[in-house]
Amino acid sequence: MTDAVPFSILDLAPIRQGEEAQQAFVQLRERAQWAEQCGFNRYWLAEHHNMSGIGSAATSVLIGHIAGATDHIRVGSGGIMLPNHAPLVIAEQFGTLESLYPGRIDLGLGRAPGTDLTTARALRRNLEGSDQDFPRDVVELQNYFRNAQPSRVRAVPGAGLDVPVWLLGSSLFSAQLAGMLGLPYAFASHFAPAYLMDALAIYRSEFRSSDRLASPYVMVGTSIVGADSEEDARRLFTSQQVQSVQMMRGEREKIAPPVDDIEAYCTSVEQEAVDHKLRYALVGTVSSLTDQISEFLAETEADELIATVRIFDQAASLRSLEILAAAGQALTSENICLAQSI
Repeated sequence: MTDAVPFSILDLAPIRQGEEAQQAFVQLRERAQWAEQCGFNRYWLAEHHNMSGIGSAATSVLIGHIAGATDHIRVGSGGIMLPNHAPLVIAEQFGTLESLYPGRIDLGLGRAPGTDLTTARALRRNLEGSDQDFPRDVVELQNYFRNAQPSRVRAVPGAGLDVPVWLLGSSLFSAQLAGMLGLPYAFASHFAPAYLMDALAIYRSEFRSSDRLASPYVMVGTSIVGADSEEDARRLFTSQQVQSVQMMRGEREKIAPPVDDIEAYCTSVEQEAVDHKLRYALVGTVSSLTDQISEFLAETEADELIATVRIFDQAASLRSLEILAAAGQALTSENICLAQSI
């Protein structure tokens, strides 16, 4: 990984066509272990519900599974959709995880449902809540981790534990809130590119130092597909393009194998929408990914990069992680050479 910009992984525990969650979780563990060997900084999982191709609904359970299967990589949520849960329950869950795996657990929080409105109601989510509910819930959750004044309600385990809290966003709301609370911020540019630069600007301008951070810390998300040839990388990427088209059509299918011609699979309108949604996707070989990542980091001035790797074939997924790690090492070498020449 680069010295200046750590690389991390966001995994949705994808369930592939022809497989069930059991196989997906075995493959998830294998990817996390390989990511640790490759030197990645964090391995995060995201909460989603009622989606045939995503197995990470019980996010806290899978975080424990991955933390137990690895040795030192940080493991966490990217994120827990806090309005789906009572803050006390999340404090207890992540207090438990931090007690089991000290110094390795991150808690990233989002405010979206992570599903459709019907499923959100089934989760007992309050759909009538105001914009102020989420900030209050974040502060309440933070307070459960603090050794604050004696209270009749305490998170056990949780109180007094150092669980880093992040805010995640795909619009401008959480960017402003993260800045005001002095929390690290992660933006989901892998599926919501439109607000990326505005969100980062708002976060940095609104940032107030806190007991957690003295200065802003930004992590940007992007989809990355690496392969040994440009052609192979582009073909592997079509699985993600197909999944995006299916979501636009209201279909929640398992992740599909690559297609030979993505333009034949979808309409021109769908293709344009997918191209916009995935415009920050980085696809290619070690050499081309190195250039693409360098440009992306220069544009965003990000402190950390988190990549989703949604590929149908497990062996190709592992190879993609290896190629991404090699691109990070190439960037490190370039930075060292540049510093020596100055």
